[in-house]
Amino acid sequence: MSRPEPARALVALGAGVLHGWSMAWPALWQLELPAIGLQPGQPVWWLQLLAMGLLASLLQAPQRDGAVSWRVGGLYGALFSTAWLSVAFGWLFVAMHTYGGLPALPAGLAVLVLAALLGLYYAAACAAFQALSPASPYKSALIFAALWLLAELARGILLTGFAWGAAAYAHADGPLSGFAPWLGAYGMGALAAWLAMLAVQWPRQASGAARLGSVALALVLLALPTLQQALGPALTQAHGRLGVTLLQGNIAQDEKFEAGSGVPQALQWYSEQLLQASSSLVIAPETAIPLLPQQLPPGYWQALRQRFATGAQAALVGIPLGDFEQGYTNSVVGLRPGDALAWRYDKHHLVPFGEFIPTGFRWFTELMHIPLGDFARGPLGQPPFDWQGQRLAPNVCYEDLFGEELAQQFLDSARTPTVLVNVSNLAWFGGTAAMDQHLQIARLRAREFERPVLMATNTGVTAIIDHQARVRQSLPRDTRAVLQGEVEGRTGTTPYAWWVARLGLWPYGLGAAAVVLWALRQLRKRR
Repeated sequence: MSRPEPARALVALGAGVLHGWSMAWPALWQLELPAIGLQPGQPVWWLQLLAMGLLASLLQAPQRDGAVSWRVGGLYGALFSTAWLSVAFGWLFVAMHTYGGLPALPAGLAVLVLAALLGLYYAAACAAFQALSPASPYKSALIFAALWLLAELARGILLTGFAWGAAAYAHADGPLSGFAPWLGAYGMGALAAWLAMLAVQWPRQASGAARLGSVALALVLLALPTLQQALGPALTQAHGRLGVTLLQGNIAQDEKFEAGSGVPQALQWYSEQLLQASSSLVIAPETAIPLLPQQLPPGYWQALRQRFATGAQAALVGIPLGDFEQGYTNSVVGLRPGDALAWRYDKHHLVPFGEFIPTGFRWFTELMHIPLGDFARGPLGQPPFDWQGQRLAPNVCYEDLFGEELAQQFLDSARTPTVLVNVSNLAWFGGTAAMDQHLQIARLRAREFERPVLMATNTGVTAIIDHQARVRQSLPRDTRAVLQGEVEGRTGTTPYAWWVARLGLWPYGLGAAAVVLWALRQLRKRR
């Protein structure tokens, strides 16, 4: 029976760290190599493939005492995924320790435990891969991709889902990015896993013809999006332009909900900017107004509504809504001429421990000094905000992590959004990589749906992203500033938006499960 080798265990940990960094290269030691894509905050697609390739090589290379057993394979997968996920959302430490008051040790352990628990999906995938032990290089790559896809789906769906840091977000740029409007993030992650294992298997193929075939297969597959773009019809079409103003209040998180500091600062600054804005649409971030309308100073909310009741301007403003009897929602209110009642969007996908407390975990939340509560969920597929020929679809905070849920708005062509809007408050996470990672998430959503994305945040990243995921304009982070620009709306529906809106993620789950069942049948035949 094979046993894990310490050196290989260290390689698994190191590869996991690299995988976590690939989503947004950290500003470590000021190491910048633009020629190979190493720039702070930017995704590094080749680093993701390299890291996954290292994991694949650990699963395939024989050890000193024999082949890698399923137990050892699972251990390498656990080490890799725990390191990767600890790096990917290590910013949770800042929220719990700096702003939640949780001591450093339990806060750090909480991040590590969360990463280890979510990493069990990938450990199981690696163990299953070793147990199936396919002999053919092509079968190995296909089975590894299917198992990886099942692990990604499990992490992104079960227990409300937390797919932050998934493999696809390293590919907002690069040769795999063209698959986003066809396959979405999960399909891109599976494709990356397939390529990584195929590359590891390449030297082990018996003949030169087999090796050449592997290279040809990979090159043809990677060329498909480029060929479609060059020879096929455009997936979406331009739909006019809209002038926008995005507000970034930079209210310190430890003061944001304090009546003597952050609250009056936010009320004054956002009121001034909303009243003075000159563009067609002005957007304020998540909980820009940190009080319920009934808690605001007399006349405050009425003045804002009156400001946009006439004329040619509208506003989207983040604000909590509700009351004790009906429940509270994390919402975006739309103000525009001609509306007797304000338009509203209520956040659907709530943050565990932030907007609702999972059963059995109230003891943990009580250790922190964070204003937590149980919010009500808004429905999926809420109607867009129609303004000057554009249909704007807001989402709040990390809701843009769930592309399959945003796709529900593409079911009805008459209500299909032309612009996506994300309002967030990432001040909880200080100057960590959370801002850069969230930007890559938004960029991948832009690619999946071929829609521009407007990001209005409290401290950053506040940006205008076009339908090809290019950041057209952005504000410096941790500054109080206003971004004025234009956004070009888009119509039409990408293949990914069409099928995932109707079928959800079931095609991926069923397809991957079918591959695994086929592999099990092949294993029984060999025995």
